[in-house]
Amino acid sequence: MGDGLFRKDEMYSIVLLYTAVGALAGILAGLLGIGGGLVIVPMLVFCFTWQKIPSDLMMHLALGTSMASIMFTAVSSFWAHHQRGAVHWMVVRRIVLGIFVGTFLGTCIAARLSTGLLKIFFVVFLYYVAIQMLTGRKPKGSRQLPGSFGMFGIGNVIGAISSLVGIGGGTLSVPFMIWCNMSVHHAIGTSAAIGFPIAVAGTVGYVYNGLGAAGLPPYAVGYVYLPALFGLVCASVLTAPLGVRLAHSLPVDRLKRIFAFLLLMVATRMLWSIL
Repeated sequence: MGDGLFRKDEMYSIVLLYTAVGALAGILAGLLGIGGGLVIVPMLVFCFTWQKIPSDLMMHLALGTSMASIMFTAVSSFWAHHQRGAVHWMVVRRIVLGIFVGTFLGTCIAARLSTGLLKIFFVVFLYYVAIQMLTGRKPKGSRQLPGSFGMFGIGNVIGAISSLVGIGGGTLSVPFMIWCNMSVHHAIGTSAAIGFPIAVAGTVGYVYNGLGAAGLPPYAVGYVYLPALFGLVCASVLTAPLGVRLAHSLPVDRLKRIFAFLLLMVATRMLWSIL
C-alpha cells in the first residue's frame, strides 16, 4: 500500500476503518460536547500511518479532512440549537467575515508548514484543552462584545487557530462569548453556528492549497481525503445522537476527566513521535 494505490477490497477495508473512526468521534462529540476535530485529527494521523501515506502530507490531509467532515455535522448541530432559540444570529453576522478570512489564511499558513510544526501546534492545543477539561475553569463574564472591528479581529484569530488544528472553533468561541457576558446556553448555540463557516472556509482553503501537491493518495481532492470523509460523515451523523442520549445516563463529568487524561496521552505520544 506504500504507493497509495488500493485494490477494491483494500478500499472497502479503508472505508470501514474510517467509518469506525467516525462512529467513535460522533459518540464522543455527543457525549462530552467536544469538537470532533480533537478526536478525528489524531485518529486520521494514525490511520494514514497505517496506510503508509507520506509523512509530510499526513497532518495536512488530517486537518483538511477533519474540516470537511465538520462542514456536514455542523449543519445539524446549529439547526438544532436554532430551533431552541439558542443562536444569536446578530453575533454570527458580525463575526462571520473575520471567520472566513482568518480560516482561509490559516489554511494557507498550514500548507506552508511542515508536518512536524503542525503536530507541535496541535500538541500544544491538546494540552491546553486537556488542562481546561481537568480544571473545569470557566471565564467570568466581565465585558460586552466588541464592535465590528473587534469582532472581525476575533473572528480572524478563532478562524486561523481552528484551521491549524482542524476544529470547528467551539473550544475558542464558547469561552470568548461567556467572557462577554453571554449565557452558556447561547454561547454554545452561537458557537455551533459559527462552526459552519469555519468548516466551509477551512475545506475550501485546504482543497485550494492542496491542489497539485506531490504524493497525494488517490481519491484526495487537495488536502481532503474522500474515503476518510465518506466514512467519517456517514458514521458520526448517526452516532452523535447516541452520544447525546448516553450523556443523560452516564457520569459525564467523570468521563470528561478520563477523556482529558486520554488527550494528554495522545498529545504526549504525538510529541514523542516528533522528538
